[in-house]
This record gives sequence, C-alpha cells and structure tokens, in this order.
Amino acid sequence: MRILVSNDDGVHSPGLHALARTAQRYGDVRVVAPDVEQSAMSHAITIRRPLHYVATKVDGLEAYRVDGTPADCVALGTHHWDRVDLVLTGINLGLNIGHNIWHSGTVAAAKQASFLGIPAVALSAPSSDEAPVDYEALAPWVAQAIEAFLGLPDVPLLNVNFPEGEPKGVRWTRMSVRHYEGLVIPGEDPMGRRHYWFSERPRERVEEGTDRWAIENGFVSLTPLRLNLTDDSVLGEIRGGAVAGEDG
Repeated sequence: MRILVSNDDGVHSPGLHALARTAQRYGDVRVVAPDVEQSAMSHAITIRRPLHYVATKVDGLEAYRVDGTPADCVALGTHHWDRVDLVLTGINLGLNIGHNIWHSGTVAAAKQASFLGIPAVALSAPSSDEAPVDYEALAPWVAQAIEAFLGLPDVPLLNVNFPEGEPKGVRWTRMSVRHYEGLVIPGEDPMGRRHYWFSERPRERVEEGTDRWAIENGFVSLTPLRLNLTDDSVLGEIRGGAVAGEDG
C-alpha cells in the first residue's frame, strides 16, 4: 500500500514525523508537506503562481516540501506518485473538533485526497508550550484509528482527535456544532499602531456523543465525514412543500 502523509504545520513538525513512522507499518510512505506552517488555511489552493516540489531530509523518511497550502501538497504528492492508496494528515499541533474542521488545513488536506477518490484520515492532538505532546506514546492509538478506518466500507474521510494524557478508549462521534460570540479585541503594537485579535466565546454546553464531548472525557474521537454538505432533511421539506418560484 502506498501512503502519502501531509499536514498544515510544516514538513519539520514532530507530529508529522510520528505519524509517518506509524504509517510505515502499513506500507510504503512518502511525506509531502508545506515548507512553512500553513495552519487555518482551510482548503485554499494556489492558482496565481507556480509551486515547487523539492526533496528534503526528514528523519530518514522520503520527503518533499512544497511552497504552498496543505491542499496543494496532496494534489502535487498524488501527481508525483502514481496510485496512492491512502492519505494521512497530521498529527496536527492542536485539536480539530467542531467548527475548527471548517478552517483546518490538516482536515482540508485529507479532504483534497477524498476529492481525488483516495480515502483519507486527518489526525490531531492538543498542543501547548507548557505541555508538549508525546507523539510516540500516541502510536498505538494512531494505529488503532488507521485500522478502524481501513475496515470501514465506503467511508471517504475520517477525522481523529486525541485527548490530553493517556486515552481511556475510543469513541465514534459526530461533529459538535456550537454557536459562538465572535470577539474583536483591539490592541496596540510597539510602534503605536492599532491592531486587532479575533477570539470567541461558546454559547452552548457540550453535547454528549460529539467529538468535543469525547475529548473532554478523555477518549479518542473518531468522526466519519462526508464531502456533500447538502442538508437533505431541509431539502426534503422544501421539495415536499409549496415553494415560490419552484416548478412542480
């Protein structure tokens, strides 16, 4: 099996290296990742300039760096390596749960693989300067997530998140949806120029059975995702009723 590994934290991220080493248990591994951090790039692609695909030394792995976005990396990586069987992205330096899925570059890289018809798993873990993650200790849980995904029929994309510390186990979850109050916090830089920080405050409590609930209770969260964002229930109601301007 050919496994392409990417991320949004950059080609030298320790989470990326740990994921690639675990992936070697399952087949041939090639790393294709951004040359610098590209966090929160979502599914941006580069169309106004050319990209470069350059071999680089990464922890004994076959690796390439790209001066583009995470989605660019997967697009170029699959172009340069025929018949990629699986794409793994991460391990992201920070959780990708709830609304973070929308703007995550790590999840977008996995989503790009799904658009190309390649099954993909995005993996993320909490990270802070005060409590760095022991990625090697996560290896058994990474392996468990990969094996669970490989055993699923017709699931294009899986989002995996690890809790702080030793996990209690694994839970299949749905994506948490919470509304937030958007905050704009003004400040001033050393030159006296006005600047602004974006922040947020959640309005609702965590729902049981969601990815956020699993993480807060010490479980690994496995959330199957799909590419079709259509709200089928609302669409069914609309089609079943009298909607102005719609024929039939």
